[in-house]
Amino acid sequence: MYTKFLAVLVISILSLNSFSQRIITREQYIEKYKNLAIREMIRSGVPASIKLAQGCLESGNGNSKLSVKSNNHFGIKCKSSWRGKRVYHDDDRRNECFRHYNSVEESYIDHSNFLMVNPRYASLFDLDITDYKGWARGLKKAGYATASHYATELIRIIEESKLYLYDQGLDKAELARLEKNGFHKKKVENGNLINPYKHRKVTLRNGLKSIEVKTGDSFESIASEFGMKAWEIYTYNDYYSGKRLRENEILYIEPKRKRANKRHKTHRFKADDSMHFISQRYGIKLKPLYRRNRMKRDERPVVGSIIYLRTRKPKK
Repeated sequence: MYTKFLAVLVISILSLNSFSQRIITREQYIEKYKNLAIREMIRSGVPASIKLAQGCLESGNGNSKLSVKSNNHFGIKCKSSWRGKRVYHDDDRRNECFRHYNSVEESYIDHSNFLMVNPRYASLFDLDITDYKGWARGLKKAGYATASHYATELIRIIEESKLYLYDQGLDKAELARLEKNGFHKKKVENGNLINPYKHRKVTLRNGLKSIEVKTGDSFESIASEFGMKAWEIYTYNDYYSGKRLRENEILYIEPKRKRANKRHKTHRFKADDSMHFISQRYGIKLKPLYRRNRMKRDERPVVGSIIYLRTRKPKK
């Protein structure tokens, strides 16, 4: 009996030791995933500090059941648009649906895409990439998490671990090392994740995802490529149904904003300009652009006149 008891005790101790060895500290988590966060920052515009802090907080430094079993490091739920693997987990309610990833890298990429394509997070991309406090508060305000102290926790993690240093640029040697390790060359096999470097370049304009039209493109083909409806592409770009696309023109794959980025306050109207061209160039909805400049729909400005992109045109 004693021998049997001793054997059980030894096995229990070994099991506890094995479990304790699997626990990752915050420092280990950051060291393990910092390069991935930096790559995603350069690709998407989401600060590395924010991504790492959210990863630490949402996954318990990579130790939570959801992150270990499903590689879901950001607590992203399925939502109606998700067509990938699923896992069910108790959260705000019992047995909620969460996204399951094949790797942690897929989780990091999908987190960036989730923020980029969701209009409620659009204003975050107007912030400076070093404004981690603005990003943290913006995420809470936009409803990323329900906890009242969510922004405070993110800021605390960033400042305690000095994650803001990862937002302040990389030297040439570091960039070269990332390139050597496959940065921007890795393919995401899960077809449910948008990999903008796989098929076409996606550029951020006014913090919005935009593309350039290629030969043979149509509203329908672009919509199919990005898992959207054709009417969304028409609407987001202030076009009417039946409009024909021109090669190299800019198209947005998410709704434009009411005003331009703070770096662009005005535009001097040129002979070959149009209000729609200005709307596309700066990522501004056409109707607010007319209204901001006290113009009627389809009215053409005088060449050389100033078009206001952020504020209301002063009265004469």
